[in-house]
Formats: sequence, C-alpha cells, structure tokens
Amino acid sequence: MSSYKSDFLKELDIRGFIHQCSDFEALDSKASEGIVTGYVGFDCTAPSLHVGNLLSIMMLRRLQQAGGKPIVVMGGGTTRIGDPSFRDDQRKLLDDDQIDANMAGIKQVFSKFLTFGEGPTDAIMVDNREWLDDLKYIDFLRDVGRHFSVNRMLTFDSVKLRLDREQPLSFLEFNYMIIQGYDFVELHRRYKCTLQMGGSDQWGNIVNGIDLGRRVDQAPLVGLTTPLLTTSSGAKMGKTADGAVWLNAEMLSPYDYWQFWRNTEDADVGTLLRRFTELPIAEIEKLEALEGAELNDAKKVLATEATAMAHGRDEAEKAAETARVSFETGAVSTDLPTVEIPAADLDAGLGVLSAFVTAGLCGSNGDARRQIKGGGAKVNDKGVQDERGSLTKDDVTPEGVIKLSIGKKKHVLLKPV
Repeated sequence: MSSYKSDFLKELDIRGFIHQCSDFEALDSKASEGIVTGYVGFDCTAPSLHVGNLLSIMMLRRLQQAGGKPIVVMGGGTTRIGDPSFRDDQRKLLDDDQIDANMAGIKQVFSKFLTFGEGPTDAIMVDNREWLDDLKYIDFLRDVGRHFSVNRMLTFDSVKLRLDREQPLSFLEFNYMIIQGYDFVELHRRYKCTLQMGGSDQWGNIVNGIDLGRRVDQAPLVGLTTPLLTTSSGAKMGKTADGAVWLNAEMLSPYDYWQFWRNTEDADVGTLLRRFTELPIAEIEKLEALEGAELNDAKKVLATEATAMAHGRDEAEKAAETARVSFETGAVSTDLPTVEIPAADLDAGLGVLSAFVTAGLCGSNGDARRQIKGGGAKVNDKGVQDERGSLTKDDVTPEGVIKLSIGKKKHVLLKPV
C-alpha cells in the first residue's frame, strides 16, 4: 500500500511512473496541501513527439488531474544547443526556421492530454526563448555560471559516458545543463513553479536546476523522474523497424499507432495499461491476468485506449474495426493505410519489388526481395512467389485497391488514381 499522502504521488506510484525524486517528503506535503506547479521541457528536434515522450506527457496529465498546474516548456532556445545526454555525438544544429516548424508540429499533441486556459490549474505553454534570447553572456556567466562546478558536471552520467567513450563533447553542448538549470529558476520566478519532471536520463540536468535555485533564490525546487520506456526484454520502446512511433497523425496514422500498441510483448501489457490508459487498476489487474490467446483481448483494449487518448475515440474505434475486418475476416478494409499511385503505372506493369517499397512496407528492393524469399510478402492475401512479377489492373480488387502485406500485421493499400 502506498505511504504517500497526496493523490498525485499515490497515483504515480501505483501506475509505475516514479523512478527518482529529490525530496519525496517535500513534494508529497506540497501536493497534499495545495497546488503544485510543475513543468516538463520538450526540445524541438523533430516535427512531432514520439511514444518515448509519452511518460512525461502523462505525468503532466496526472499532475493536472490531481489538482496541480502543468507547464509545457517548448525548447525554442535550448534546441539551438542540443541536449548531449547519453549521446555519442553532437545533435545536428537546426536553424530558427527549422526549430519554429518543429515547434508548430509538437504543439499539436498537448491539447489531447491537457486542459489549457487561465484557471489556477489550467495548463500553460511557454517558450524558453522568452528569457534565453535576452541573456547577456558575460552577465550570465557571472551570475549563473559561477554556481556550477565543472568537477561535479563531469561526474554526471550524461557527460561521463561520452568522455569514457572518448567521444568529443563540445563547449556548446557542455553549456546545455547550465541553460536547462536556468530554465527552472526562471520558471520559479515567473510562475512559482517548484517541480520539474522528465525521464531518468534528465536527472543530472534537473539536479543542476534544483541546486541553482537554492543558491541564487533559496527556492525549494524538487525534481521527479520516470523510468525510461523499455520493454520487458530490455529494448528501448518507442521505435520500430520502420522508425519512431510518432504522436502526430500526419507522421504516423492512427491505425499504425493502434497496431504498435497491439503488438506489445505479453509481459508488458499490465505495465502499459497502467501508464498509458486511465482504466481502473482493478480492471487492469483482470486484463493482465489473462493468458494465452485471451491476452490478445487485453492488447486490443490497450491499443484502443492508448489510441483514443492520442487521436480521439472515433479514430481508435475505427482502427480497431479495421484490424478486425482485415485480420479476422480476411476482407479488404478501405480504412487501412493507403498510398495513391498513378493508374498508368499498372498499364505497363508495376514491379512487385517497387510496389512494396512505394507502399512503405520495405525500405529497398533488396529488403522486398528478402521478404518474398522468406514467404512474408503477400498481394491481396496471396503469397508472392516471383520477385520479378508485376502488378497490373487485374490485381485491383472490387474496392478499387491492391492490398499489400508483410507478415500478418503490416498492410497497406495501393490505390490507382
């Protein structure tokens, strides 16, 4: 039974969100007595966030549900440096136009998980360029940099691992933890923010901010981290053979997003239901106790609930039904991911290898050739035997599409137009 007093930490504990906290007692007391304002920062390194970011987003959601105030910090400033944490090389530096475009894409996801507004517990979104762009370098070094010990910074795993591997760490990257620590201080000054949350790989950066706040403002700041998102087999979760599992629908369809959760490893079902759905714990315990083929029902519940949160209930139900029609009845569902091709391509015959590459099911002709030789490639649910074959108008189904499949779970429709 949880020993926490606050609903916030009780809920995080029972659902497996807690990895480290700089002061459990202080955070628990504050959360049980009043409104805790907490933030998570998101650098704008891609046009969308991915499943690996979901734990932090869900922590913001849990904070708001427990009566706290979430702050989403867009890293318009810190992205210009790039977080070196646990990387072997420096991130590609982006220009301001790229950062702005990425930020526009990233912002889309948060309204699905948080309620924004002007109320005391409504979420707000800020860009750290608001304070970082106006810093005067010499003043910043004197007022902030003097509080950071290089000796101590070198002991943090995020830095130490890079140096141990004899990989270069630029002076620009070395400044990242100072800048992120300063973010925490500014957020406390501007919004009375006392809590920073993030993945466990951010612990060093968070601790620096806590220490800086204590030194310059005597601020009672607290850090809380989640475990990194990994599968029971130890693999980092959030990426597939096809790339990152993006949260924006234009980068990954709701159907493919549903499929990602449906393909969860058996041992991870309970953990993921706790973290990424809002089903009652008692119901989750019943689902994770299922065995054998029945456990697939629990995976479908996970997929539908997780997709409903990110893309809406209608899209989630639509994805579930598409999967049912495709896999259980063998029919062609026109709600499967669809790629349009010129109808003229079928007149001359579209090479089957090129077709699978065009559909995005294979990364290259060589990849498609291997799938065919291994018996995993199908056209309209029939195995492809000849890698030199072609698709023609005769392969178009009554629904006006050609169904391509790799294995039992990856399907794309080619639609001649």
